[in-house]
Amino acid sequence: KVIHAVLPPVVTGAVVMLIGFNLAPVAAGTYWPQDQWTALLTMMFTGLALVVLRGFWSRIAIFLGLVFGYAVSWLFDRVFGRIDSVNGAGQVTDHWRLDLSGVGKAEWVGFPSLHAPSFSLSAVLVALPVVVALIAENAGHVKAVGEMTGDRLDDRMGTAIMADGAATVLSTAVGGPATTTYAENIGVMAATRVYSTAAYWCAAGFAILFGLCPKFGAVVAAIPGGVLGGITVVLYGMIGLLGAQIWVHNRVDLTNPLHLVPVAAGVIVGIGNVTLKFTDNFELSGIALGTIIVLTGYHVLRAMAPAHMKQPTATPLLDAGTTGYDDNDAERN
Repeated sequence: KVIHAVLPPVVTGAVVMLIGFNLAPVAAGTYWPQDQWTALLTMMFTGLALVVLRGFWSRIAIFLGLVFGYAVSWLFDRVFGRIDSVNGAGQVTDHWRLDLSGVGKAEWVGFPSLHAPSFSLSAVLVALPVVVALIAENAGHVKAVGEMTGDRLDDRMGTAIMADGAATVLSTAVGGPATTTYAENIGVMAATRVYSTAAYWCAAGFAILFGLCPKFGAVVAAIPGGVLGGITVVLYGMIGLLGAQIWVHNRVDLTNPLHLVPVAAGVIVGIGNVTLKFTDNFELSGIALGTIIVLTGYHVLRAMAPAHMKQPTATPLLDAGTTGYDDNDAERN
């Protein structure tokens, strides 16, 4: 209940939107320029597959888009030769679109190197503000999944945040990175409309197994940048628009300055990757800063706003027992 009070739909919708649109520069500035024509063809094929295909094939449309992009990159290499463009590191080089040299060199089985945890007060202080943003991000993701599936998942939000924190503790304790709920996966859910928990249990199991296979990792790493450019412009856009869907379904009034001002500021800060530097070693930017601005801005302004602006922030369009997705219930079950 505390989370719901702190994160009303006007806030969670903004967080989901800035998460998706904050990734736009990655697609536009990192992936797409590596091979714009492959990216364009991959984007068009993926969109066509998502809309036109039916049944099983529509569920794997993203995978089909990757396979199509692989094939186009291989064909372009055979027909046009090497391409002179930026690579993944942002350097302009002459390179093959599809380079599988790393696959042959990779081992079949590999294990990560582990080390005992170490603690630093300065590192803890740097990480703490980000935790606030991640909690809001996680809550936004739960809201986004609830909007997609038509199932109200608010009662699962505490469990989701707890599990995310526990996974981060386990990962970082042995030298791994912090974990989070990935917006890209939510984009895939939105595109494929596969919401089965059994499917994601299986996906998690395969991810662990493939994670112990460096050769598979090399295949993934070899995905041409142009292919990723075509795929991500679709996925990242879907994530951002899920934030708008949260506002629409909850009838958030964006003509109310109490809603409009913090959302407008936070979304622009998040999308534009604005940076606020505190010291030489600590700064906030992008998603973290945008989330904090939306979150604190809304509640500070609400405390000072006149009474007529403090009406309920949302009036759900759907009743608690109505999903609004009746046409897909049988297929999803």
